[in-house]
Amino acid sequence: MTAESVYLAGMGLACALGSDLSSSVAAVARGGVPPTMVAVLESVQWPVYTLPPQDGSWIERLQRIVRSVAAQAAQVDEGAGRSCPLLVASSSLDIGLMEHEVQDLRLGGDLQDFAGLVAGALDWQGPVFTISTACTSAINAVLAGCDLIRSGEAEEALVIGAELGNRFTVAGFGAMQLLSPDRAQPFGAERNGLVLGEAVAALRLSSRPGRWRIAGGSNVVDGRNPSGTEASAVIAMCHEALARSGLGVHEIDLIKVQAAGSPVNDAIEAEALKQVFDALPPLVSLKSLIGHTLGASGAAELALLVGCIEAGAWPAVGYAIDGELGIALSTQAPARLRNLLLNVVGFGGGHTSLVLQDCAA
Repeated sequence: MTAESVYLAGMGLACALGSDLSSSVAAVARGGVPPTMVAVLESVQWPVYTLPPQDGSWIERLQRIVRSVAAQAAQVDEGAGRSCPLLVASSSLDIGLMEHEVQDLRLGGDLQDFAGLVAGALDWQGPVFTISTACTSAINAVLAGCDLIRSGEAEEALVIGAELGNRFTVAGFGAMQLLSPDRAQPFGAERNGLVLGEAVAALRLSSRPGRWRIAGGSNVVDGRNPSGTEASAVIAMCHEALARSGLGVHEIDLIKVQAAGSPVNDAIEAEALKQVFDALPPLVSLKSLIGHTLGASGAAELALLVGCIEAGAWPAVGYAIDGELGIALSTQAPARLRNLLLNVVGFGGGHTSLVLQDCAA
């Protein structure tokens, strides 16, 4: 590999499945866990894939989880390990803090406040960046970290994707009539909306060679449909990510789809992917296991997918796929898994792709 290559050197995850990556993967092998009903008003509640309950204040909970996922990623605790760039990706940021403790009904504040809390939890000494581009935040943070390493400005970077529970986000999605009242069924025949999820994930990026190489990626913004998936943008992001990775469509062995269970957006994504690939590679979705974790989803789903591949676990589908979409979700790991394409779409027209290459395959 060239000196400009960037590798995934470590991962950490806390989500509804478990407080660390290994327990989360074990839960996948057991079939997952049910969501929890979260009340936003006395008579209004929605299912959410919540993190395991913990004692303490909102800030104490955040600090504890951030330290845990960073430690899972084998982040060096001293010296250069805490002086490299830290990129904090989130959509809701510190709204939960304002809602539960500060009682700031404006839900305002400085955009860097949340990243400051994360950096403080790690006693971070290096530069700290906030990446908040709705649901594409974590993938954009990875792309930004790769740029810093490839430019020679850093040898390592740490990405933290974080979405902690708050009623404000749940109520907002519910008011837009985007939520399922019961379960997430990506590409499902009876899909009726998405289910939100909480997660904190860590991805340690490095210039040192390792098993997983970040081969390329793309970020395409098309705001014609601010709250939905745009087919032409899905096509463009896939082609751009492949071009930057030096790969052809026939070399992708697996696609981690965005599909969250939206009746319309899932159909648009499926049709767009069929226009990119003459023969669709195997597809996998993780949102029926951890929900849509918004700004953390790119990091959380990447960590969970890689963890499953390394452990030999695979997510069960557990529901009927919509036959009209002309696609299928893989019920077992494909025999060949060298080049993975991970897609994430978000509010505001953000469409992102990341190509991850298994150098051991």
